[in-house]
Amino acid sequence: MTSARSIPLPVWHRLFRLGMLAKAVDGVLELGGGLALLLLSPRAINAIVLFFIRGELREDPKDLLANLFLRASRDVFPVQVFAGIVLVAHGVMKVLLVAAVARGHRWAYPTAIVVFGGFIAYQSYQIAVRPSAFLWAITVIDLAVGALIAHEYLARGSY
Repeated sequence: MTSARSIPLPVWHRLFRLGMLAKAVDGVLELGGGLALLLLSPRAINAIVLFFIRGELREDPKDLLANLFLRASRDVFPVQVFAGIVLVAHGVMKVLLVAAVARGHRWAYPTAIVVFGGFIAYQSYQIAVRPSAFLWAITVIDLAVGALIAHEYLARGSY
């Protein structure tokens, strides 16, 4: 007798699950980062960033990634509250939508597509105004996850 667990899931469904896991992790990280921006002083944020990158900067003072983090920690202060609110809102929406999709709520699929589509539209605007390789990468990943959500929504009854 074959159990349901021994039947392999379609590749698309596995990719969908992986995409949802990535969105959940992203949502939790955004929520944590947003709360940190709202609750910590600029000095504390800078100290935390320096704690994590100090060794790398000693080894290579021109390290691209370490200097990017350092610059970002200094550049966020003029918009700290706004950035914190945006990150908390994004994080909460992502976590709630991923939880609803994981529970199989049919309304959550089109809602997630619309909400993530809004994020993609805003990110695209940001890329046009201020090009960023990181933002390009995130936007491409978001597009792929949106396509996987749409595929899963349409194929929902087949497995």
